[in-house]
Amino acid sequence: MASIGKREIKMINGTVLLMKKTPLDLGSSQVLAPHETYEVLGHKVILQLVSSVYGDQGKSLKGKLGNPSQLRDEIKTGSESKFCVTFEWDHEVLGAPGAFIIKNLNTSEFYLKSLTLEASDPTQDTSQFVCNSWVYPAEKYKSDRIFFVNQAWLPSETPAALRVYREEELLTLRGNGTGKLQEWDRVYDYDCYNDLGDPGNGPLYARPVLGGSVEYPYPRRGRTGRPPSKADPNSENRLPQIASFAIYVPRDEKFSPLKMTDVLGNAQKAIAQVFAPQLASLGNLSLNEFNSFEDVLKVYEPGTPVFLKYPTPHVIREEKSAWMSDEEFGRETLAGLNPVCITGLKAMEVNRLFILNYHDIVMPYARKVNTSHSKIYASRTVLFLQKDGTLRPLAIELSLPHPDGDQLGSISKVFTPAENGVEGALWQIAKAFVAINDSGVHQLLSHWLRTHASVEPFVIAANRQLSVLHPVYKLLHPHFRDTMHINALARQAVLNAGGIVEKTVFPGPLSMELTSIAYRDWVFPDQALPAELVKRGVAVEDHSSKHGVRLLIEDYPYAVDGLEIWSAIKSWVQEYISLYYKSDDMLQKDTEIQAWWKELCEVGHGDKKDEPWWPKMQTRQELINSVTIIIWMASALHAAVNFGQYPYGGYAPNRPGMSRRLIPEPGTPEYEELKVNPVKGYLKTITPQFQTLIGISALEVLSTHTSDEIYLGQRDSAEWIKDKEALLAFERFGKKLAEIEENITKMNNDKKWRNRTGPVKMPYTLLYPTSEPGLTAKGIPNSISI
Repeated sequence: MASIGKREIKMINGTVLLMKKTPLDLGSSQVLAPHETYEVLGHKVILQLVSSVYGDQGKSLKGKLGNPSQLRDEIKTGSESKFCVTFEWDHEVLGAPGAFIIKNLNTSEFYLKSLTLEASDPTQDTSQFVCNSWVYPAEKYKSDRIFFVNQAWLPSETPAALRVYREEELLTLRGNGTGKLQEWDRVYDYDCYNDLGDPGNGPLYARPVLGGSVEYPYPRRGRTGRPPSKADPNSENRLPQIASFAIYVPRDEKFSPLKMTDVLGNAQKAIAQVFAPQLASLGNLSLNEFNSFEDVLKVYEPGTPVFLKYPTPHVIREEKSAWMSDEEFGRETLAGLNPVCITGLKAMEVNRLFILNYHDIVMPYARKVNTSHSKIYASRTVLFLQKDGTLRPLAIELSLPHPDGDQLGSISKVFTPAENGVEGALWQIAKAFVAINDSGVHQLLSHWLRTHASVEPFVIAANRQLSVLHPVYKLLHPHFRDTMHINALARQAVLNAGGIVEKTVFPGPLSMELTSIAYRDWVFPDQALPAELVKRGVAVEDHSSKHGVRLLIEDYPYAVDGLEIWSAIKSWVQEYISLYYKSDDMLQKDTEIQAWWKELCEVGHGDKKDEPWWPKMQTRQELINSVTIIIWMASALHAAVNFGQYPYGGYAPNRPGMSRRLIPEPGTPEYEELKVNPVKGYLKTITPQFQTLIGISALEVLSTHTSDEIYLGQRDSAEWIKDKEALLAFERFGKKLAEIEENITKMNNDKKWRNRTGPVKMPYTLLYPTSEPGLTAKGIPNSISI
C-alpha cells in the first residue's frame, strides 16, 4: 500500500493469462523459429486500468487512466503462461476500473485470454476481463487495444467514462472500407462473392459475381480488400491454393492453433488417401470403377492400407445392404442428412401423401448439365405415410427437357417400386437419381446457403455495430465462432471454380449460380423451425400443441428433436433478453441494436432490403424471435445438415453426388448389362471411384468434431458475463438440453419409433446436443465452425 500525503493508495493485484504464438499457428504469416521465445516479458507488455467512474477534464470525457504496470512472475503451463501484475489505484480519485489498455512491445503477437483483478476489500467481487483476442505489436495498430470489464450494459446505461471508448472501438472494427486488409487488422466489412472464379486461368474458370445484382442476389461475405483480377476488374484476385490459410478474416475470427492442428491433420489425411499411389492395391479395381458393392466395402474394411483407411460410415456399420430398402429411402427424408426438403401434398385432405420435389430447381439446369460428363434428371418422388409411421415411396418421376426445345416442355418417365429383375434394377437407379438431386440440393442449399452464407452477414453486422459490452453481443458471440474463417476457406478451396464442390455434385460449374437463384426465395422469418415446418406442409399450426404446431408425420426425428431444441433456445433467449429490456421503448432507443438491424437488412442481406417481411425491431418479441432464429441457424440447423454427411454419405452408393449416364434404354448394351449384372450397372451410373474418394474424403473432414469444440449450452469461460441472473438462466438452459439428450436416447431405444433407427439400425442423434471429438454423428456446436 503506497501513500500520497495523507491519502493511502491501495494496490490492486491481478493475474494475466496469455498464450504465446506457436509454430503451428497458421493464422499468422509470422511463424516463430524454434529458438524464439518470450523469455521475460517485463517492460515489453504494459497495462493501464481505465476508470469507469471518473472522466478526465478534457473534451473527450474518457475514463481516467491509472499508472502503467508491467507483467511479472511468469508461471508456464503448457502453451499458456500466467503472470502477476500490480496496479496502483486510488479509488477516491479513480473509482472502479471498467477497462484496461494493453500495449505489446514485443515483435510478435500473443493471445490474451483474461485479466482478473482481486477485490480490494471484502465487500467487493473480483473483476473479470474475458479477452480471448490476439494482441499484435503496438506498432501495427492505429489505436490502443482496449478490453472492457465483463459486464453487460446497453449503450444508454454505459458509465459515461467508458462511452467514448465503447464508440471508438466500434469505429476501429468498422474500418474505412478501403485498402487491402492485413492479418493484424480487426476490420469487419462487406463484399460480394466476387472471388469464386479465376478468370485469369481462362474462360472455363470464370464465374458470375454473386450479390449486388437483380440477376444474382446473395448474402454478403467478409471483405478482404485484395486487388481485382487483371482478366476481369469485377472479380477479386485469388490467392494461390497453397496460400489458402492466409486468406484474410479478422484475426480473432481465425481458428485457434488447436483447431488449426486438428483441421490440418484431417485434411492432410484426406489428401493422402485420395492421391496415394497404391490406390490400385485395393484389388481388381481400375481408377474409374468399383466393380461391386464388395469392392466399395474394401475402402473401409480391416486390412485396407493405412494410407487409404476410411472409417466405416454409420449407415453400413450394422447392416451392409439395408440402405437399399425403400423404407430406409423414406426414412432418410425424415432422419437423414437432408431432412428439410420433404413437403406435404396440400391437396390431400388425409395428409398421407408427401413429395420430394426437385423438378423446378433442377430442370433449368438439366440441358446444360447433360451436355457435360455429368448427367441428371429433374425428379419428383411421391411417398405414402403408412400406419406404422414409415414413409414408402410410391413413384418416381424423372424428367428431361424436350429434345426439340424448352418451349415443348419436358419428357418424363415414371418408375414404381420393384424388387427383382431389370425392373428392380431400374427402380434402384431411379432412387439413385433422386439421391443425386438430394445430395446437390443438400450441399448447396440446405447446408451452404441456408446456414454458412446466410449467417455470415449477422456475424459482420454484430461486430460492426454491437459493442462487446452489449448484452445481445454477449448472447450471440459464441454462435459466430469460426464462421467467417470456415467460409473464407470454403471460398478459397471448396466452392471455387474447379473446386471440390464442382467436382462432386451434379450442377458442376453451375453450382454456386444455383445457390444464388435459390436465395431469391430466402425469407428470414421462415427460418424459424415451426414456421419452416408449416411452410413445407409437414406441420399445421396448433396452439394446443406443445410447440404451437402439430406434426403431420408423428415419427419425424429431425422435427421432433428440433422442436425441443428450438423451444429450449427460445426460452433461454426470452429469459435473457427480459433481463436487459424492461419495455419495448428501451429497445427502440437502443442505438446499437437499431444500427445493427438496419445494417444487417440493408447491407448484409442488402439484396433483400426491400422485402416487407423483415422484422422492424420495435418490440422485444421481435428481438427474441430474431435472435432465436439466428442461434437456431448457426447451431442446431447446421448440426442437423452437417454432421451426418459422412455417416450417411461416406458410403457413396447410398448418397451418390453425380451420375455419368442416363438410364439405359431397352435394346441397348447397357440395358442388357443391367439384366445380367444390376449392381455393376448401378455403379457405372453413379460417381466413379476417384471422384467418390475425393468426395468422401471431404465429407470426413466436414463431419468431424475438433477437440476444442464448444457445444450448445456451453461457454468457453464460466465468467462470460458478470450478471448472476444471466448465469443462472444459462444454467437452466443447460439442464434443459441435458433432459432433451435423455429423451432422445429413450426414443431411439423405443421400437415404436421406427424412423429413429430404421433398417440400417442407425439411431438418430444429429440433434443430440453434446459429443466427443471425432466422427460421432451427434453434437450441436454453438456455431458453424466446420
